[in-house]
Amino acid sequence: MSETKPDNWMSLVALATAIMAVFAAMTTLYLGKYSSRAILNQGQETNQWAYYQSKSIKSYIYEVQKQKLELEMLQPAGKPKAVMDKYSKIINDYDKQIKRYEVEKSEIKTQAEAIAKSKEDAQVRAGNFGYGLIFLQIAIMLSSIAALTKKKPLFYLGVATASGWIFFFLDAIYLFY
Repeated sequence: MSETKPDNWMSLVALATAIMAVFAAMTTLYLGKYSSRAILNQGQETNQWAYYQSKSIKSYIYEVQKQKLELEMLQPAGKPKAVMDKYSKIINDYDKQIKRYEVEKSEIKTQAEAIAKSKEDAQVRAGNFGYGLIFLQIAIMLSSIAALTKKKPLFYLGVATASGWIFFFLDAIYLFY
């Protein structure tokens, strides 16, 4: 039996392609994680804005009722002092409710805006992981063709293409771009 000399270049191509495949799998996991996070945040953001809207409606109802009572107080003819005092008390209570709703709306708005920011962050990260994955897929394809055709320039082009993955992967993590 004759021993064949191992092809070091083919071993290098196989190893590099396998490493790129592992990085592609890892990038896919991150892509899924941030895509899911963006979708979940979208639902939470929608819920917060609906909650904000419900508080706005309740506040508006109190404002309308308060204005109605204030108008009725302007026509005191025939109304006993006890009724006018009751109007004043109710108007004050409505005022407190309106102020409470304004505070609650402000808190809800702040939470909704924070969720929106988190959603946008997740979308940007997912997009960058997606771009990185595309570069890895191209690099794997070029390396595979290089192995089949035994053309080293294709392999080197594939390795160079993988640098696109490095850029987008790091940008997805650190958001420097």
